[in-house]
Amino acid sequence: MSVDFNADEIFEMAEQIERNGAKFYRRAAEGAGDAGGRKILLDLAAMEDQHEKIFASMRAQLSEDERASTIWDPEGQVPLYLRAIADKRIFDVDADPTDLLSGKEAMDDVLRIAIELEKDSVIFYQGMREVVPQRLGGEWVEEIIREEMRHIGILSMHLSSPKH
Repeated sequence: MSVDFNADEIFEMAEQIERNGAKFYRRAAEGAGDAGGRKILLDLAAMEDQHEKIFASMRAQLSEDERASTIWDPEGQVPLYLRAIADKRIFDVDADPTDLLSGKEAMDDVLRIAIELEKDSVIFYQGMREVVPQRLGGEWVEEIIREEMRHIGILSMHLSSPKH
């Protein structure tokens, strides 16, 4: 038996992943050794905040069908389940950023780690694309993937910038 997700559920995960990303960048900024690096990380956190708003706006545009529950959930457990998936799969906020960063990395290394985390989110959404049928808003998952790819582009731009 397979379980289909709808676009509303995917956007809920996307918004949580963005919140997790912002929290990750803010924690990493606390350990940044220089003001320039701290500013970049705080700017990236603000970018994640903005992306959460973009996803919330996209979510608000969903049709009734795209919001329709695909399973019986009288106790409202699906949102809790989705949050758990988002919290543990991408930008695990329970993990201390020092587990990923020793504090001795150059800003390039921090940005490379961030790019890898963003790539993980793209892979996650590509998998989710397979469980969101078109009738339940599958095309919205494509929009999320495009937005996550833009995140990678922004991080890559910072990485290639000589002034970070």
